[in-house]
Amino acid sequence: MAAITAALVKELRDMTGAGMMDCKKALSATEGDIQKAVDYLRENGLAKAAKKSGRVAAEGLARVAINAEGTEAAVVEVNSETDFVAKNPDFIDFVEKIAEIALNDPEADCEKCILSCQYGDEGTVSEALTSRIATIGENMSIRRLTKLATPGVKYVGYTHGGGRICVIIGLKTDAELAEIAECGKDVAMQVASMNPKFVDESAVDPEYLAHEKEILIAQAQKESPDKPQNIIEKMIQGRLKKSLKETCLTDQVFVKNSELSVKQYVDSVAKAIGKSIQVAEMVRYEVGEGLEKREENFAEEVAKQMKG
Repeated sequence: MAAITAALVKELRDMTGAGMMDCKKALSATEGDIQKAVDYLRENGLAKAAKKSGRVAAEGLARVAINAEGTEAAVVEVNSETDFVAKNPDFIDFVEKIAEIALNDPEADCEKCILSCQYGDEGTVSEALTSRIATIGENMSIRRLTKLATPGVKYVGYTHGGGRICVIIGLKTDAELAEIAECGKDVAMQVASMNPKFVDESAVDPEYLAHEKEILIAQAQKESPDKPQNIIEKMIQGRLKKSLKETCLTDQVFVKNSELSVKQYVDSVAKAIGKSIQVAEMVRYEVGEGLEKREENFAEEVAKQMKG
């Protein structure tokens, strides 16, 4: 059983919006398992919004690189210890070059593989990274990368907050990139702001669906404990459908025009240019998602340096 500390209670509160005492009760009931505690709060209707599955914390930048034809795309995330380093021009240039290497080098198909790729006249990416760590005096790492090159798909990217969030949208279409670039950017901005989990219902993970159904059943049983199971099942169908509309990109209300869904917007563009367009892929990187930020204690750090 994990120790139920004030920090753990605060973390659960930040994740769910629930009250402190409810969070403490949930952690006690789940033996300190924070993910189970999130479910406990949801099942009991106490979570206002379980927004984060992990703490968004590490600093750094993400960058997108797409070829001229829009047929190939890559996105990378490079982490640093502090936001100060993430704003360093040399660090920004490094991340941009890493994205280009990820796009253009066939060997760069994972975060480990890219380390052995060539980085200009500085040797390998690994050597260039080590050099910057030594120069800047702060640990850095290439955390992840994704490459996309599906035949028949055109890719459009969007970068938000200077590289805090990067999105790639893949549109299956016969249209030229110039014809669908604005549509792709609009959809990518939707993904950046609304953070859907899946492109559409056909892409929903069965495990995710089963988990959500369990949560909704538990909620319904607590609300209506006397209702038979078959009635409970019917009750949750509407709730599940509503949940999927918020979770699936194409079903979401289009942010730029609330009278349309994202799919309806894409269909309207397809009709206007006379060529079919279908949202086929999406990748969204938010810097540091799922990573825990190092807790800084500057007084302790200074004391250590003085002793040293």
